Amino acid sequence: MLLKLNIRNYAIIDELSIGFSPQLNIITGETGAGKSILMGALSLILGERADTSYLQNREQKCVVEGIFLTGGRKDVAAFLENGDLDPSDELIIRREISTAGKSRAFINDTPVSLEQLRTLSAMMVDLHRQFDTLDIGKVDFQRSVLDAVAGNGVLKDAYMAQYAEWQATLRELNRLRKEQEQFNRDLDYHQFQFNELDEMNFRADELEETEAELKMLSQAEQLQGALAAVCYNLSESEQPIVQQLKQMLQQVQTYSDGYAPLKELVERLQSVHVELQDIAGEFDRLQDHIKHDPQRLAFLNERLAAGYRLQKKHGVNTTADLIAIKEELEKKLQASSENGDRITALEIKAAKEESALRGTGKKLSEKRQEAAGPFTKEVNTLLTQVGMPNALLKLSLTPCEPEPQGMDQVEFLFDANKSGRFEPVRKVASGGELSRLMLCIKSLVAGSMDLPTMIFDEIDTGISGEAAKQVGVILRKLATQRQVLCITHQPQIAGKAHAHYFVYKETRNNKVRTNIRLLGEEERVNAIAQMLSGETPTAAALENARELVNS
Repeated sequence: MLLKLNIRNYAIIDELSIGFSPQLNIITGETGAGKSILMGALSLILGERADTSYLQNREQKCVVEGIFLTGGRKDVAAFLENGDLDPSDELIIRREISTAGKSRAFINDTPVSLEQLRTLSAMMVDLHRQFDTLDIGKVDFQRSVLDAVAGNGVLKDAYMAQYAEWQATLRELNRLRKEQEQFNRDLDYHQFQFNELDEMNFRADELEETEAELKMLSQAEQLQGALAAVCYNLSESEQPIVQQLKQMLQQVQTYSDGYAPLKELVERLQSVHVELQDIAGEFDRLQDHIKHDPQRLAFLNERLAAGYRLQKKHGVNTTADLIAIKEELEKKLQASSENGDRITALEIKAAKEESALRGTGKKLSEKRQEAAGPFTKEVNTLLTQVGMPNALLKLSLTPCEPEPQGMDQVEFLFDANKSGRFEPVRKVASGGELSRLMLCIKSLVAGSMDLPTMIFDEIDTGISGEAAKQVGVILRKLATQRQVLCITHQPQIAGKAHAHYFVYKETRNNKVRTNIRLLGEEERVNAIAQMLSGETPTAAALENARELVNS
């Protein structure tokens, strides 16, 4: 609800502040008094582009500020939370235009973008002007209206939840299918690579060990000769080293008991003798194990060559790398198999979800079909009352595949002159017709839809008398559930106000300025009488005005 509107330095408005009733607020005034200027100022906090031509005083900035009560609206609370703005039951929406023409927007004193301002303001205010493109031409709004009168809130929420779940399943299914397509494209190649590595079946560090063994075997003959020479010199020659060392021990051992330094050396020599005997034995055993084996040599060469080829192919340098690649390929092959199972399971899940969704969607469509006839009948009755006796509204419901809002394409069709030719309302209805049509529709759904403050700018164009009276009746009824602001030239509408504001021009300091004031009871009667009979109202006009106010 718009609680208060403050305007400073906008066009011919110096400064004014207006507080509004939570019900029906009527704004009247002579043509040219500045009612459109008020709407222009209000449009600034609704996110319209700023125009520096409205800056009359170039030494001061223009400020338009609206104070709103949110009424606990969930969409407003969600917007504030998502925008990192402080939640509050009272919102101050402000627009400033500097003397240089720079525009800034604020929500509760926090700077925001123009897009944020438009989004929030659209939740708080629904402004209808002549020749505006109204919500009534939007498919989403038309569907929402039909669902509101059909009482589809719970059923539609269930459908939308099922649709969201079904779509999530389909997205996951499509992702897995694309993944499977890639798996299938690579499957043969991955299988071939895996088979190559699996056939080789390398053990850990095998290629490194094979390389060392191959180097040893390739030098087997030379190594055997060297080992044989060592063994011969140690223990098999005419004067083997082991034997010579034993003789040396025998020569000095006899004298070691009485001479401590010699005894220590003898002990050390004995240790060397024992160690050398052991070394000679090891050399002998090693010589027995080293044999020139052409078959083993060929096998190792072939194995190593295959390993090097695979390392080069995969761009790696170790046996461990090849084993890791084999394990990764095995995982991919296993994943491909598991992916197929998951796809099958998701296909079954998606089919069940779609079946349930279509069931709910069918019920939703049936309720829409049931509500369409009575709704259009009521709207057409109201259109006659508001001065459009030849106008007819018709709802077109076309079945379609499941969509986020249901399984119907909803279209409001309009015939302004009983021509029998119904066209989409957005294409054929004039600005005044759209405003009155919107008024009729919203008066029927105000109790079912969470509508914001509604502002009607000259909704009375082209009507008078009884039709104007009926527009006033509908506006007043609508205002029992929602705040309504209406600019009008019709006394029949003005008489229905809960709060009546009068826009006027006055001259101050040789400058013409626009101002506005809330009228008291007698002032209202006089203003309406002037609307009926001119600047100097007759007694009959005053009596008629009083009757309009009290009716």
